[in-house]
Amino acid sequence: MTSVHTSAHGPAEEMAGGPTVDAAARPERSRARGGPFEPPERPIAWAMLSRAVSVPLILGLVCFLPAVIAAQPGNGVRDTAYWLQLVLTCYAGARLATMILSTRRRLLQGVFWMFVYIAMGVAPFAQVVIGQTPTPMVGPRQDLITAVAMVLLGCAAYDLGALLASRRPLRRRTPSARSAGGGPAVAHPVRLRLLVVLAFAASAFYVLKLGGPAVFFSSRQEITETVAASGVVTEGSNVGSAFIKGFGQVPALLALLLYTRRLATSYRARRTPSTVLVWVALGALNLVVNNPISNARYWFLTVLMAFVFTAMPSSAAVYRTVLATGVVGALVVFPYADKFRYDDEGQRPAQSASVFEPLVTKDYDQMVMFANTISWVDTRGHTYGRQLTGSALFFVPRAVWSGKPEDTGVRVGQWMGLRMTNLSAPLWTEFWVDFGATGMAGGMALIGYAAARTDRRYARAVTRAGPGPGSVLAIAAPLIAGYTFILLRGPLLQAAGKLAIAALCLLLISTFREQRAGRRR
Repeated sequence: MTSVHTSAHGPAEEMAGGPTVDAAARPERSRARGGPFEPPERPIAWAMLSRAVSVPLILGLVCFLPAVIAAQPGNGVRDTAYWLQLVLTCYAGARLATMILSTRRRLLQGVFWMFVYIAMGVAPFAQVVIGQTPTPMVGPRQDLITAVAMVLLGCAAYDLGALLASRRPLRRRTPSARSAGGGPAVAHPVRLRLLVVLAFAASAFYVLKLGGPAVFFSSRQEITETVAASGVVTEGSNVGSAFIKGFGQVPALLALLLYTRRLATSYRARRTPSTVLVWVALGALNLVVNNPISNARYWFLTVLMAFVFTAMPSSAAVYRTVLATGVVGALVVFPYADKFRYDDEGQRPAQSASVFEPLVTKDYDQMVMFANTISWVDTRGHTYGRQLTGSALFFVPRAVWSGKPEDTGVRVGQWMGLRMTNLSAPLWTEFWVDFGATGMAGGMALIGYAAARTDRRYARAVTRAGPGPGSVLAIAAPLIAGYTFILLRGPLLQAAGKLAIAALCLLLISTFREQRAGRRR
């Protein structure tokens, strides 16, 4: 029998997802529910708020926006592909609305459905209606129908995996297990300082290699040209440049996130001048190496989202605001956010007569590239794990592995005869190329399962009963959530490098023994 404590917290904290049960009741409540303790919302206030926003939100995502797109003038054919795309858009919109309105913060799942709704739902639906695609479709119309159907199948498999994860209770570690080294991963204080030293050293080398800080405030085109002229790129291989860029950016970001976590959750850290000064220095470093001018939009989106969710981990309002405004940002802001991709001579003027025109002329080529990938596979067959193996072994130079697979998007673009092969290869296509429909469904189910389990553990990590300011999961989950956009957009071979560097850094600073000093507030 648990004792409910109703007066320790005010309405504001309860509306933000603050705890409303006492510490003694948390473990017992968690065991009874078979999952982590997740602070409930204030029942009456949240019920009133949910009723006020749920109807317009659901109608807007599921009905209004698809209806507005369907009413756009265009030469699109309203065939099976049209109706399947409409179903996918409405399905993803309903799932995104569920994520936004949920009383639990499902970080990874929410980002997944936001990507699906925009990149695999709204944008391809606009392309079908208007009759124009960012990349030409070289195969028959049937391949597009197959692509939409396979994305639907993959989304259903993802939901199935998440459902199975929710049915399995999280294992709770006993005090004896924690004392023996079986507790949650936390950042070791000494190793964290070493990470800070590594971040400054690697970023300094990266900046000096490219000629100084000024080049980071010019354009991505100049960055690319400087990297090519630096000698770290060999013919047919980008491993050297990927490592220099990855180590120049990722440790700096991780160190900033870890110190942000300490300042956000520890009163003692906020009163320690050395901690604040290191945080300020890391912020300045990230403004150079991770700014939106010299970096891809998807990477800066990762940096921004990871920082926001690390700085305000328990704010339900921030979580819902990010998901809700992300749709508007993807439609209106993101297509025009490549202003600094080229210099002034290469800058492409933004001309648009409709808010939906950028969706059919610029970035969202995921669905049509899936269709082209299906056509490519039909001509050569499945690769049975070869493409995924190449992504997993991204660090092996082509000089050592002469038959190393290229990016899936690059291979398909070359087969299409395109000169510009920087094309997307969404995660669905990576599974499809290797294993077909069965492997794709299985892969998406595993990802859904892993995302749901991570979300539940993250919910535990950011509560007051969690592992404290040094929690590694409280840093890793927001970082993965932001990087989800890159992983889902693909290709995996390009995305694997920074993810592996982040995993290596987190592994090196992690300890599974309780750090009592690190847990003090």
